[in-house]
Amino acid sequence: MRTRRRTGDANRKNYSGKSKCHGLLVIALTDDRGRLLWVSAARPGRTSEITACRHDHLTVHLRATGLGAIADLGFIGLDDNDDPAVITGYRAARNRPLTSGQKLSNAVLAAVRAPVEHGFAHLKNWRVLTKLRTDPKSATALVRALLVLTNREIAR
Repeated sequence: MRTRRRTGDANRKNYSGKSKCHGLLVIALTDDRGRLLWVSAARPGRTSEITACRHDHLTVHLRATGLGAIADLGFIGLDDNDDPAVITGYRAARNRPLTSGQKLSNAVLAAVRAPVEHGFAHLKNWRVLTKLRTDPKSATALVRALLVLTNREIAR
């Protein structure tokens, strides 16, 4: 999530080189209809998504509850078991293009993930998030409160 630039030494931690902006990273889980179920603690923008999931032990919690997740290509390698809890698409390499079956699989996963992206968009619609200049610990309480408000707003 994009935020405002912080001042002083705390400035650099929230800068994401990937997005080329200041922000916070929040991992969220949704159901198949795009309703937000859970959000992680807010982390500095420079944190990668897969590192945040490993830190939260997301795959262990998914297996313990008997659930699975469909994720984007940023999560490849998160769950390298025979019975994965996190399903990702295929990534092409320079010397190894995708086969037609892999392309079809990516298209199906993208179609399933479309409502999920709408759930993330509902959370990002709160303009107060773009005006944040606080540390991730303080932002976590705000994001979790916005999760409740978002679900309440959508349910109306």
